[in-house]
Amino acid sequence: MKRPIKKTWMIASALTIGMAVLTPLHAGATAVEPTNGVTVQIEQQVTGTIQGISDDGLFLKGRDGKNYYINFYKFSEEQLKKMNLVEGQEITVEGSVIEDFSDFYTFEVYKKELPKEVTNEDLTKLEKMFNEAKKLEKEADKAYKNNVEDAEKKYQEIHNIYVDMGKIIKPYYLATWQPEPFEKYLENIGFSEKNIEENDNKQLKAIYEEWIKLEKDNQDEKANEKMKEFHKILQPYFDKLYPTPTFEVFIERFELDIPAEDLAKLKNIYDNAQKAEKDNNTDDSVKLWEEFYYIIDQFIKPQTFEEYMADYDFKVSEADSQQLKQLYEEILKLNLKEDKVKIEEKWAAFHDILEPYFQANKEILISPSKLTVNGQDYLPQ
Repeated sequence: MKRPIKKTWMIASALTIGMAVLTPLHAGATAVEPTNGVTVQIEQQVTGTIQGISDDGLFLKGRDGKNYYINFYKFSEEQLKKMNLVEGQEITVEGSVIEDFSDFYTFEVYKKELPKEVTNEDLTKLEKMFNEAKKLEKEADKAYKNNVEDAEKKYQEIHNIYVDMGKIIKPYYLATWQPEPFEKYLENIGFSEKNIEENDNKQLKAIYEEWIKLEKDNQDEKANEKMKEFHKILQPYFDKLYPTPTFEVFIERFELDIPAEDLAKLKNIYDNAQKAEKDNNTDDSVKLWEEFYYIIDQFIKPQTFEEYMADYDFKVSEADSQQLKQLYEEILKLNLKEDKVKIEEKWAAFHDILEPYFQANKEILISPSKLTVNGQDYLPQ
């Protein structure tokens, strides 16, 4: 039950509250003084070694010993190819510190993805809607801990805004849209006409052509229904191409020594869970899989506390380590099914002790205005 890795769309603070002020790394850096009294460096330069690369950015270990996350949004695919970034490489970054991963995705970044034909009038509307959605997102994220219902309402408002933005944009895409030929579309979703019976192939092609007409006429609901028809015909072919593994194949993956009596129970649950999934009976499916893993858990040898903590890239104090070890060993003694509430409470206490360490090791988020790689400067495009 490790702390989950936070994606780029999740909340992440730029600096730990109460920690030392960031020291300017180059002359002319500017700073602001937030109400909490912590000075945040706005423009700075960081040189460090790449620790990891994601689709949207990279993790950097600065020469100053701090952890940074640098986002790629402002740079083109061509620039990134030329940079040829690899782990272990040293680079220099200039840019501004931001508070939240979501702040990387600005309207200027969003605008780059739009068709060039979008008018200034529509751009103005889109920018207003985009900023409102971002504002609601921050409010929802803050509200989530204290009022889930209120947060969910805000998330729904955000969804509605993006739907309305899509309605403004779609005509521009449709004006230049060149649908793929039916054969190419099939190929892209993993099928070929050779694998499909002639009658089904004819029906699929007819539905696909109707779907294109409906999309071009901006009839979204009818177009979605047509695509459901399309995939309903394809489902048996998909099942044949990617068959559900037998229980015997599935259970082998766990590499556990399970007694015959328990194997028989697991097989029965597995078969019922697969049937529930085919019948779209979500509630039964969830319950059955939960029961399946309750049984499996009894035969999995848990990590020792030391093994568990070795995955973290920070060390805790001896006093905290003793408390954490006691909690961890108490959790292992509890029954996963019968003591669910107690287990959750102890994990919460465990992570409360670790929280200051997470905060202290949190990446500082930098929106770059210049990257220097192998002596070559790259500016946003």
